[in-house]
Formats: sequence, structure tokens, C-alpha cells
Amino acid sequence: MLTLMNFKGKKALVTGGGRRIGKAISLALAHAGADVAIQYFTSEKDAEETANAIRGMGRRSETTQMDLSDTPSVEKWFDTLAKRWEGFDILINGASEYSEDNYENLTAEDLNRSMAVHVLSPLRMMRTMKGFGRESCIVNILDTRVIDRDPIHASYHLGKRGLLTLTKDMAAQLAPKIRVNAVAPGLILPPEGKKEDWIERLKSTNLLESRGTPNEVADAVLYLAGASFITGQVIFVDGGRHLKGSHYGN
Repeated sequence: MLTLMNFKGKKALVTGGGRRIGKAISLALAHAGADVAIQYFTSEKDAEETANAIRGMGRRSETTQMDLSDTPSVEKWFDTLAKRWEGFDILINGASEYSEDNYENLTAEDLNRSMAVHVLSPLRMMRTMKGFGRESCIVNILDTRVIDRDPIHASYHLGKRGLLTLTKDMAAQLAPKIRVNAVAPGLILPPEGKKEDWIERLKSTNLLESRGTPNEVADAVLYLAGASFITGQVIFVDGGRHLKGSHYGN
């Protein structure tokens, strides 16, 4: 875990910050000195455990429940939360949904929910960040497959592709006060309901023939949060998986 970054006095919001990779990011920010608010949807117990761990470090933390697919309510929720915290210096858009669907059975409901969680709600929070009127940073959590195909997670893939575009566009639009970057993890944790052997079988799909850890993703997030001369970039934490070719030619 990176310890060189110093975020003492900084205030961060991590969506999906109570468990899995989001938990590692929340704890890493707190270790580096930040106070951390944690958004969750259904994982209240996990979020509270993570918040308690942060409080144990002497940092401020609170949990906040919000369904990010309810886009019309997100702006008011985020504005109220931000006022209570007197603004945020760091926003980590980590909340996600990983539905199994394909282009044969993809429904409007599935796609609309994914776009709300991955694109529209992050966009609303980014616009609110601009209103704070201070230098800050945003890090979006993508997926290494944003440059490749993922035909069995169609709605998720389209949502993450949208978040990639949003990262680039908002980096240009929110400059110079707000930096917007992204981290794209590869093989880190097995999906919900899958066992460790699921991910072990896939090690050969990346150049390093191994898997990463949530802390390695958190390290990349901390680096971008503190790198004052970087914006519009994506760090792939994927063992080189993205170098194996791009379905989209980029």
C-alpha cells in the first residue's frame, strides 16, 4: 500500500466504498490521512465495518445509503451530503453492478439501470463537485475490458464504456481546477458467487500470468488522487491484459 501520499485534512467520498475493491480504496485513503464518506446501496453491514475501521485510525467517516440507479434523486442526495461535509476534495466513483446479460436478451431496463449507475449518477456528482469551486480530483473505476469485448455482461460493459468516455470528456470540461482520471482493474477478485478457482484459471489471460489485489488498485487510485499534473488518464491495473489487443482499435 502506498504511504507516500498525504491527504491529511482532505475529505473523500467513495461510492461502493464498503466492500471488495471499494473497501481497499476507502481504507487506503484513510491511511493516507483523509476523512472518508462511504456510499452503499444494500451492503450496510460491510459499509459500517469499514467506517468503524476508519474511525479507529482517528479519521472521520460516515456511511450513506443511496441507490445510484435513482438518478433524479442522486443530485439532491450528493448536495446534502456535500454540505454536511463542507465539500469534498476527492470523489471515487467505484459503485458498480455486474449483471450477466448479452445482446440477445439485453433489455431497456437493464441498460438504463447500468447507465444510471455507471454514467448518469457519476456525471451528476461531477457537476456538483464543480460547484465547490476548489481544486479537487475525481477517480473513476473502470474495467480493463473497456477496450475489448465483454459479450456476456452487455449492460455492464456499455456502462463502463460510457464511464471511460465521461472520464476523458469531463477531464477537459472541468479543468483546470478539477482533475478527472480512471483506474481499470483486471483480474483482482472473483465475481460475486464465484470461487477462487474461477479467477485462478484465468491467470494466463494477462502478460504477467498472475492476479492483482484490491490494495494494488487502491495504490493506483491514491497515486492519481495525489498526482497534481495528471488528468484524463487511465491506469490499467491488469497485469498487461490490455496490451493483448483492442477490439475497438484504441
